[in-house]
Amino acid sequence: MSLWMADALGRAPMAAPKDWRARLRDWADEVELVPDLAERVGSLTWFRGLFTCFGLCATALYLSPGFQPIPGLPGARLDDAHYDEVRSQMMTPLALGADSGRHMGATDAVQPLRETPERPQIELSAQIGSSDTLGRALSRAGVSSGDVATIAAMVGGDISDGVKPGTALDIILGRRVSRDRPRPLDKLAFRARLDLALELTRAGGVLSVKRIPIRVDNTPLRIQGVVGDSIYRSARAAGAPPKAVQAFLRVIAGQVDLGGIGAGDRYDIVTEYRRAETGDVEVGDLLYAGLKRARGKSVDMLKWTRDGRTEWFEASGVGERRGVLSAPVAGRMSSGYGQRRHPILGYTRMHAGIDFAARYGSPIYAVTDGVVAFAGRHGGHGNYVRIQHGGGLATGYAHMSRIAAAPGQRVRRGQVIGYVGSTGLSTGPHLHYELYRNGATVNPLSVKFTTTAQLAGAELAAFRARLAQYQGLRVGIHEAFAQKAAAAPAAAGK
Repeated sequence: MSLWMADALGRAPMAAPKDWRARLRDWADEVELVPDLAERVGSLTWFRGLFTCFGLCATALYLSPGFQPIPGLPGARLDDAHYDEVRSQMMTPLALGADSGRHMGATDAVQPLRETPERPQIELSAQIGSSDTLGRALSRAGVSSGDVATIAAMVGGDISDGVKPGTALDIILGRRVSRDRPRPLDKLAFRARLDLALELTRAGGVLSVKRIPIRVDNTPLRIQGVVGDSIYRSARAAGAPPKAVQAFLRVIAGQVDLGGIGAGDRYDIVTEYRRAETGDVEVGDLLYAGLKRARGKSVDMLKWTRDGRTEWFEASGVGERRGVLSAPVAGRMSSGYGQRRHPILGYTRMHAGIDFAARYGSPIYAVTDGVVAFAGRHGGHGNYVRIQHGGGLATGYAHMSRIAAAPGQRVRRGQVIGYVGSTGLSTGPHLHYELYRNGATVNPLSVKFTTTAQLAGAELAAFRARLAQYQGLRVGIHEAFAQKAAAAPAAAGK
């Protein structure tokens, strides 16, 4: 019979009774066994869902097989011969006694030596460190104190100025008499100077020294070029040594503002440069600094020694150098001379100097020659240096992080006397610079100096001859490479 029956009177058909699966689905939808636990927190439905979650978790843990590892088959046991061969090929670090290659391990047939034989000679390579001496370097290498004293006596005159840091030492130590005695020095070879190499050898138990002269070319190095975005980068790209470029900038900074040097200006650098036939070079002091500017003052400065005193002179030959005091630090002036509101004390008072904003640790230079009258802690000035220059003039440098001058020391223009800091009454790293006239402070920007060189006669002629010699030098090989490199892109663009 059909599940649907129609009433004889024409009424709507009646639904057949549901089976148990349909009734279970309806009950589950009504009861909501797995509600969302993030909604209706604390309600009866939420607690029912929580208990359901705990029940399922407990059932899963109860039915789980456990966390114990599943046992496997044991590995095959190796006999002694196979184990010994495998051990010799393991990737064990050498420090733990590993072998290399397919070697068999030692057996009972191998008898250990009662005494390990010594090597007849030991060859070493050492190096002179910074602030090091030849004697200390040899002692670290294992040379006996007696041999070190003998070497010092034999070569002391050749290394009176010390051995240059980084110098390589080739050492050979011989066989020692007994194990409680140091090995004797059989041979020592090193470069004493750019123009001299030394070899010490032992023959018949006695050390002897052989001096090997090295030819050296002392022609100064001249480098010219055009300033690009930076005069320092341009000079370094042309092959100028860093030491020469730094000295060049210090000299030029005393004559013109470095910030005013622009692209298109030409620089000219002549520096001491020693070339050995072995290829080694040694950069010396700057000799000539020239700057040809498209706009503004050009500079020609020549180093000249007179009466044992070395100074920089203008190349004009008039024997006179004019200008304001050189800048005491590489930085911008951040505060001028006069009345101002003190940034720490909070009231207006006299600012008896000028401030230069500079990086912490920047070197501070003496603006001109003089004698250090004071160097130490000085109240609100912090670390402070005062220099007497004669004629009633003196300069003061305050807030230093470190002082590099001592009372009574004679300093020259451009000499480092300290480093920028923020000691005393200071809100940040800077240099407070003061100028005194007869003990009273004056505006440092109001004082100018004139230095007379007093070159005349034969000395002036020698000065001009030296200048002509430097200006006639051939440009260094580095500059030739730089010119070729600069011309290559231009030729490619044609």
